Amino acid sequence: VQLQASGGGSVQAGGSLRLSCAASGRAFSDYVISWFRQAPGAGRTLVASIWYTGITSTPLESVKDRFTISRDNAKRTVYLQMNDLKTDDTAVYYCAARKADYAEYESWGWGTLVTVSS
Repeated sequence: VQLQASGGGSVQAGGSLRLSCAASGRAFSDYVISWFRQAPGAGRTLVASIWYTGITSTPLESVKDRFTISRDNAKRTVYLQMNDLKTDDTAVYYCAARKADYAEYESWGWGTLVTVSS
């Protein structure tokens, strides 16, 4: 599966953005799609994941009440709705895919930059 992320931009603190991750290729239903982010000078952090069935996981505590991951299987697209953005959310956001039975991510999209200003 090939992934393409979009939707990043510049926003003031408190604002919202919606990122999209469009998938192409076969067997979209086999994949868990996740969003990661990488802030300047930091490592890549898992933000949220979604299974084909719609089950979600948001391990990053700082975004749990503000970010929502969703999936439109008919459009082969995964979204990350980000509300009440904070300056600490500034990062390059990546979407990635892994088979449901594997821990390793096999496909990564190009990142999309989110910049939150105060």
